Amino acid sequence: MATKTLVQNAFSKGEGVFSMVPCWVPRSFNRPGKRLRLHPDDYYSFGVNRGAIVERWFASTTRAMAPGAAEDDGLSYISTEYGNVLFRDAMDDLGADLIGAELKETYGKFPMYAKFFDYQGPLFHHLHQGQEHAESVGMNSKPEHYYFPVQYNNHLGDFPVTYFGFDPSIKKEEVLECLLDFNNFDTHITRLSRAFRLELGTGWYTPPRVLHAPGSLLTYEPQWNSDVVSVWENVVSGEAMNYNLLSACVLEDRVHDIDYIFGQMDWDANICPDYRARYFRPPLQISKSPSHEEKWICYGNEYIGGKELIIYPGQTYISKDIAAYGAIVIQGYGSFGAHRCESATLIRFGQQTADEFFVSEDAAKKGITITNRAIHEPLVILKHFGPNCGMPREM
Repeated sequence: MATKTLVQNAFSKGEGVFSMVPCWVPRSFNRPGKRLRLHPDDYYSFGVNRGAIVERWFASTTRAMAPGAAEDDGLSYISTEYGNVLFRDAMDDLGADLIGAELKETYGKFPMYAKFFDYQGPLFHHLHQGQEHAESVGMNSKPEHYYFPVQYNNHLGDFPVTYFGFDPSIKKEEVLECLLDFNNFDTHITRLSRAFRLELGTGWYTPPRVLHAPGSLLTYEPQWNSDVVSVWENVVSGEAMNYNLLSACVLEDRVHDIDYIFGQMDWDANICPDYRARYFRPPLQISKSPSHEEKWICYGNEYIGGKELIIYPGQTYISKDIAAYGAIVIQGYGSFGAHRCESATLIRFGQQTADEFFVSEDAAKKGITITNRAIHEPLVILKHFGPNCGMPREM
């Protein structure tokens, strides 16, 4: 059966909602936190040389950057009656019928994706380039948002603390020296930063060009369509980083140009004295009734939005939104529109689940009827949106 027919049939049968296939991503650094609900035997399913599976991506049309990556690494698939189809191809086939006219005309595709990242230790101090520097290597900038779901954090990892930017007392020359000595010795670059203890059920917005070293909580991360990065910390928890991670996303003739790499940073944003007030994101309640509760968990930016929806036990709620979105069920079971849904407990690599969906704009506007079929347990769903979702833009 032709791919286009498979897509159309799945779209019609799902009443404008796709059931998605789990998209796993390995990384060769750090260690897995093992909170992704993947079977313990399956964390090295891409091969030991690729590293452990530490991320799960949602509604992605972005290829994962990694040595040895396959052509579809990081790309989401939709589930159809006769096999899986790339989400990217389904989007090409359906266009505005899937993502709406505004996103189609402005971006040509769904402009963001989300992920769980799950590391036992803290990540390196790094930044994501701004649009100008990212475009020079054929990529996009990457604003991103973090949220720390209670349901996926049965343990907190080794270091649930995140460094952001640099202390306002720090001079540019001190940071530049760390880059110049990247290959010489452990520069301890985070000694120049400031750190915040992470709080479950809250989040942070991180704009491009700001250094950050995420702590060890499993993190839900809605972000722009990109995997662009520059790693500025050369030794993390005893693990040495290769120089090519510092220079990964620059033109070949700039690989050893430390001044150019340093210039990718927004200095003023990195040393702003009110960083927490500007970028910390506690949840904002949208609505509450005997059947449900909904909150903004990603907001206060121009790119990416996110919500947490809770349906109480035995209740039904019609969830309406103004834009297309991806969704992941993190607790409970029931029905999600025409689909049955259930939060995963133990997933085998390659196994289909019933916890991830993509909702077309038209279906979102009409409303998804969601029923919690549990006796005692809430049904909890996270939603990730592009910029046209009506989120609060101002803090």
